[in-house]
Amino acid sequence: KTPNVEILSTRERVDWVDQNFEKLGSKRKACKVMELSESTYYADPKISRAEQEEWDADIRGKIEQIRVEYETSGYRMLLHHLKRNGVEIGERRLRRVMAKFQLHIKPRKRFVHTTDSKHGHRVYPNLIKGKEIDGINQVWASDFTYIRIENGFVFLAVILDLYSRKVIGWGISKRIDAKLAVSALVMAIARRNPGLGAIHHSDRGVQYLSDEYTGILHAHGFEISCSAKGNPYDNAFVESFMKTLKRDEVYLKKYRTYLDVIDNLPRFIEDVYNRKRLH
Repeated sequence: KTPNVEILSTRERVDWVDQNFEKLGSKRKACKVMELSESTYYADPKISRAEQEEWDADIRGKIEQIRVEYETSGYRMLLHHLKRNGVEIGERRLRRVMAKFQLHIKPRKRFVHTTDSKHGHRVYPNLIKGKEIDGINQVWASDFTYIRIENGFVFLAVILDLYSRKVIGWGISKRIDAKLAVSALVMAIARRNPGLGAIHHSDRGVQYLSDEYTGILHAHGFEISCSAKGNPYDNAFVESFMKTLKRDEVYLKKYRTYLDVIDNLPRFIEDVYNRKRLH
């Protein structure tokens, strides 16, 4: 049986060729099976199998150490963290070690509609499409998501600064209404105190286009921007945050109650996502 080439080191591929070339008729054919060039096969090995195993185990330990804090980091995020800590490793080697020790993450997918765009409020044009952002408080983007608990749902409203990608305002409630949206907006304004002309971008949901919400925006000199109808990609940065939140926190912690949510989500947003995560 041919092993999975992806998880084998060069040393292990060379050993496999040595042990199996006679069954295949030649070393050339065996090298082809192992996706190994003949020049590599005939070169003197740089490290022994024992050294390779020790190196792989060391990388595995470093990956597991990173995941103590960032529990579902994929290979791209792991690559950044390892290099930040002085570990010289390429993408191919990292993926091989992750495959060898079955360290890949398989997130679960869930979806609930949170946008009610059937209302009579004014809808504003999209002001951020193609816009270059080169500083904070130029564009804020907002959205809702849901947290499933044992007896229903809890809803989260967030506002991100699209330059820093940080969450600057958030609110948690059992009701997805304008009051929840306003709580996130008031927090963001108190923290950032943006100047006139900042753009606030959202979907066409009634919560963001209600008189109460748009009244606060107008009072603080915001320009109001809305996504195109039925196009979630207009708000892709916030969608990306929601995906990270679900994958790295909600699905792992398996919240059961409303108290679980209000005890844990603020910590993830402020201490992990805003302060520690690479943006």
